[in-house]
Amino acid sequence: MTNDSHAGQIIILNGAPRSGKSSIARAIQDEFEGPWINLGVDSYNAMTPNRYLPGIGLRPGGERPDLEELVPFLYAALYESVAIHAGLGLNVVADLGHHDSYSQPLGILADCARRLEGYPVLFVGVRCPIETIMQRREIRQEGRETLYARATEEVPVPEPVRRWQDEVHRPGIYDMEVDTSVLTALECAEAIGHQLDLGIPTPSAFERIAGGR
Repeated sequence: MTNDSHAGQIIILNGAPRSGKSSIARAIQDEFEGPWINLGVDSYNAMTPNRYLPGIGLRPGGERPDLEELVPFLYAALYESVAIHAGLGLNVVADLGHHDSYSQPLGILADCARRLEGYPVLFVGVRCPIETIMQRREIRQEGRETLYARATEEVPVPEPVRRWQDEVHRPGIYDMEVDTSVLTALECAEAIGHQLDLGIPTPSAFERIAGGR
């Protein structure tokens, strides 16, 4: 725990895959003052051995109980790293997809929130309609092989995509939310910057989540 006024700012972006989190994180890094370190799912999984992937990106549905025992430790290590960076005065933006839809609840988000107790954390829900997510998935998958389920005429929204949409915003406690179907990544970053200028609400979303409220 820290109450150091010199601690770096932390922004956690939470949303489904293809909701636009990574683009917002890049906009924050490009536009905000000072160094902003990205410690999101892509950067963390790049350090994770292939046999343990998708690591912290394990999708809802309890599909890989063989990996679930490891996932809480990966998240704990990631958030401890976030705390270390912030404690040294570095700003951190992390684009993640928190959910608790494993074969059994793991309570990862509350544990992560407690690990950042005393740090300035803005928890941002990144919303995007599932229709827009499907459009982005099709554009991304065009002309390349993919392991992910694709839409068909019979199944316009694959079940894994729907599970992400249903589970990633539970419990839905945020300091603010943005919708990337109506705002560009830059506009989302500007809205986040404006909220930081106004100040993080009290109690913050992470304080409420850590306390189980």
